Amino acid sequence: MDARKRIALVAHDEMKPKMMAWATTHKAELEKHELIGTGTTGGLLASEVGLEVTCLKSGPLGGDLELGNLIVNDGLDMLIFFWDPMTAQPHDVDVKALLRISAVHNIPIACNQASADFFVTSRWFSAPYETAQPDYTAHINRAVQADT
Repeated sequence: MDARKRIALVAHDEMKPKMMAWATTHKAELEKHELIGTGTTGGLLASEVGLEVTCLKSGPLGGDLELGNLIVNDGLDMLIFFWDPMTAQPHDVDVKALLRISAVHNIPIACNQASADFFVTSRWFSAPYETAQPDYTAHINRAVQADT
């Protein structure tokens, strides 16, 4: 990862006010990076916080899948996702897939304000970082053998 990160910012509806407050607090740090947001979250970050954000579709309309696509194509370095653990989401399957593909590709994920605070205060937040890509060769080979 370069010093300038490609960071996705996502928040479920009930968490959007917390995301806006958090982004306002950390605006100076966030402005140094390329920011990507899903639908409403990205728009609110731009209009309410004044950040430059590339907006994708809303999460339930495919934004979570667009983020997954960025991850598998090496277009995203970090995911800050204030998800709501207390409310069922119509796109829970997409959220789970996004979190899974982030783990598969060793993408740092912050799922709440505390972990996001740790991200922005880490020495790696604005410094180059050599990320290790997991090797799933043995796992894939076992799966192929099981299919034959």
